[in-house]
Formats: sequence, C-alpha cells, structure tokens
Amino acid sequence: MTWVAAVARLRARREPGVLVTVAAVRGHAPRRAGAKLVVGLTETWGSIGGGNIEAVAIDRARELIAMPEAEPELMEFALNDKVSNRHGVQCCGGTVTVLLEPLPVVPAVAIFGVGHVGLELARILARHNLDLHLIDTRPDQLAAERLAMLADAVAQLHVHHTPLLPEEVLAELPTGAHVLIMTHDHAEDAALCDAALRTTGLGSIGLIGSAAKWARFRQRLATEGGHDPATIARITTPIGLPEITGKEPATIAVSVAAALLRTFESSPPHG
Repeated sequence: MTWVAAVARLRARREPGVLVTVAAVRGHAPRRAGAKLVVGLTETWGSIGGGNIEAVAIDRARELIAMPEAEPELMEFALNDKVSNRHGVQCCGGTVTVLLEPLPVVPAVAIFGVGHVGLELARILARHNLDLHLIDTRPDQLAAERLAMLADAVAQLHVHHTPLLPEEVLAELPTGAHVLIMTHDHAEDAALCDAALRTTGLGSIGLIGSAAKWARFRQRLATEGGHDPATIARITTPIGLPEITGKEPATIAVSVAAALLRTFESSPPHG
C-alpha cells in the first residue's frame, strides 16, 4: 500500500497517525530522502529503512499520537558503530534527518438542510480540513450543478439524499460529529432534534430558528419525547455568534461557521 493510500485509510477509519519522512541524508543511509512511513495506532505502512531508525521513529510516532496537540518534529540519527542505539547498531556511516508529521482525526460536521443558509455554510466549511456531510430530502438541493461550487473543497464531502427519513443518517455519522439542523420543514427539524438527542456519541447539536420555534420544540421534546431538561439543553439555539445579527444567508453562515470553529478548539475530534 502506498503512503498516500495509508493516510487515506487512517482518515476513513477516523484514526490518528503520523507521517514519517526521510527529510535529509548525508553520506550513506538505508533510504534516500523522501522515503516515507505511515504509523497508525497498531499498524505501519511503508519503510524509512528498517533497523534502529525506523524502530525509534515508530516509538516516537506513537508517543505523538497519544499527545492531544502534537506538533511536527525532526529527529536526527548518526549511523555509526560509536552511537548507542535503542534498537541495535546501524553503521552505514551517514546521518539521517527524519520529519514526523502528526495526522490527527479531523472534525466531522453534518448539515441537515442544504437550502440558502446550508449551502452558504457548506461553502465556508468546505475550505477547512474536515469531513462534511450534506443531508437533504430534496434532490434538487443536492444536484451536482448546485454543489459544483464545492468542487475544489479541502473538506471531504459526503452527500446524503434521504427522501423519507433524514434522521436515519444520524446513526451513520462518525463519533463526535457536530450536527446542524436547518431544514426547510419545522416538522423535519423537530424529528431530527428528537433523534439527535437519542443518538449516542454526537458532538454539538445546533438548531436554526427563532425563540418561538424553540419554545414549541422544547415543550414537545419534553412532553412527547420524554427528554429531561439536561438532555434538551444539549441543543444550542439560536446558532452562531450572538453579536452578529444580520439575517442574510451568507452572514448567518459566517456566524455559524465562526461559532463552530470555536467548538472545534474546545472539543477535539474523536477517533
């Protein structure tokens, strides 16, 4: 498996990892600069030459995986018989510099309702390194030509057309996914709120709407859904930054995206 495929596999599994690259070589060494190794929690793919270099790099990579905010770092190895190594002697005679780059689990966001606000929000979030799920019951809202503006997205897009029960997508979302409910139908929003509160492992839950809408929903979630006040309080509404009061779709989207970025910083993604 190529290192590119290995990185993609870790992302798909939502597992952290480290990309290890031979950054520089002076003299003789097992591999040339550019050789790569991908280290996961329990597996590795590729090689930077085996022996002490690779073993030490794997050990350090797994230490970085365990750190919440690990930064890229360089390691230097002298390959001669005078160096005391943890995993045996390599005496090729050269010096190798290795770069370790953490591959954290990226955030996941699910937008239920890709109308005017939902699409503007998707445009902003698509510029970030995350998994972005777009869910709508209306096929025209998810048409390829409408989503063409997201073609150069940094995010990985997952499009779900759910003509009957959009709440079923909740069970398919990755652990820690942040949910934003903004469909065209208040009944659909209410059903999604109820289902989201019953779905374990989600991150934040946000609902677009007015105070009057939330008052009705809150009563319904308590009386019909049987949710206690603490559970209902998991839903944030209104969404976005309160100091941004504009009503235009793009303004609302900027506000919601900014609040979500704050949430990312305070609640790291789960693998």
